[in-house]
Amino acid sequence: MESLTRRSRSTIELLAEQQLSDLLPPSLRYLLAVATHRHPRYLLRILNSYDEVYALLSLIVERYYLRTFGGSFTENFYSLKRERVLRTKNGEIPRAQVGAAGPVRDALKLHSADIWKNLFVMVGIPYLKRKLDEGYDIHAAPHASLVTSGGPRYNPSDDLPANPSLRQRIFFYYKWFLRNVYPSVNAAYYFSVLAFNLAYLFDNTKYSSPFLWLIGTRIRRLGAADHRAIAAVLDPKPGPGTGRSQRPGGGLLGLLSPQNLHTQLLGSLRYFLPASIFALKFLEWWHASDFSRQLARKATEVLDLPAPVVAGLTSPAERRKSSIQDEKEKAKKQAEQEKKSAAGDLKPALKPPRRHQPPISATSYLPIYTVSLPPADPSSANTCPVCMGALVNPTACQTGYVFCYVCIFHWLNGEHQRQLDFMAGEGAGAPWEEEIIGDDEETKRGSSGDEAEEGPRKRSGKWESGKGRCPVTGRRVLGGTEGLRRVLV
Repeated sequence: MESLTRRSRSTIELLAEQQLSDLLPPSLRYLLAVATHRHPRYLLRILNSYDEVYALLSLIVERYYLRTFGGSFTENFYSLKRERVLRTKNGEIPRAQVGAAGPVRDALKLHSADIWKNLFVMVGIPYLKRKLDEGYDIHAAPHASLVTSGGPRYNPSDDLPANPSLRQRIFFYYKWFLRNVYPSVNAAYYFSVLAFNLAYLFDNTKYSSPFLWLIGTRIRRLGAADHRAIAAVLDPKPGPGTGRSQRPGGGLLGLLSPQNLHTQLLGSLRYFLPASIFALKFLEWWHASDFSRQLARKATEVLDLPAPVVAGLTSPAERRKSSIQDEKEKAKKQAEQEKKSAAGDLKPALKPPRRHQPPISATSYLPIYTVSLPPADPSSANTCPVCMGALVNPTACQTGYVFCYVCIFHWLNGEHQRQLDFMAGEGAGAPWEEEIIGDDEETKRGSSGDEAEEGPRKRSGKWESGKGRCPVTGRRVLGGTEGLRRVLV
């Protein structure tokens, strides 16, 4: 009964280690996907070849941990190791393990061939299974769902052409294997793993996996002799006739040398894994608990922020009242215009329309330079509001408006030519520029009411160029250019 309890504890540790090992690839893929969203130019190729890159890195890390600690990266976290199985009765030598733990450890230590066998089981088989599962989801799963739903069983595109090439033949047999053979192989894989786990739980076998049985390796807990050997490898003591360190280059400069840098980097992963697990659990608790919301609420209560100035948003009652007044004023103006047109006065017809009131900055109390949206017709649906041309590399701002990437990037940096021309007072000649009237009428006319001399009118100190703001709404864009998102059309 006692041995069964110890074995149960060992089985629980093995299952936890397997779950942790299975969580590492999707977690790293998710982190890489988030980073690729920020920097697609540098990380997109790595994300597309994630399985190969992860297999290569796993091969390097697992080989180091098998040679140094006797177990894999996740097995070392649970104080587990891998050792060879002796060709004796039951593979056990209990008296020798008690009396001579050190020599027994050296005898059961994995050799170079055993390390490569374990690497194939730890890295090669999971890589092949991930690629086969991906291929099944792409080539076989739609066909199977179509057949089960009563669809046709024959697809002419699956047949070989008249004179197939070698690649076409390989791809044909590969799809045939995924559709006809791989489901049975996958079921046998999971059934064998379950059978070995149950047999290992009830102490009927020394192997927790069928692949460990094939290579003659089993998983045990680290003993006192193992801890002493690992400490001797990681922290070598100086010898009597040598200097301060037994190894050359063991000082501060030796840690930065290329010979020891990879060892220190791989060894630090032992501390990275527990720290990452703690950080993950902390973030999970932080987002699930109400403590973060209460803390954020208390932090915002202290701040005395001014009311935001939003242009164009009115209450429904005021909107109805203003619409009635606008209709009356429009009717009055129309009547006056008809009278003046009948009298031959054409000056009101030559006056430009009044521009909409720009938004006002809440900090500087200056009007913000914004652009108007293109007309609402199907021909201008894909038009950039800044350059008034067709959208090139569409990019969405936080306000929801879509611009050209070059236009919105330069606009947020305050470097767009439209901004520069407007602030310099030279934008009137540009095809996109609207006539600035209203607030700037006073600058056109002198004290006597006569028109001043024509020339550039600089607007620095009187207007904000819209740097760091949305070109349409004038709202502040959080994060600047980092807050932009590409639109996939």
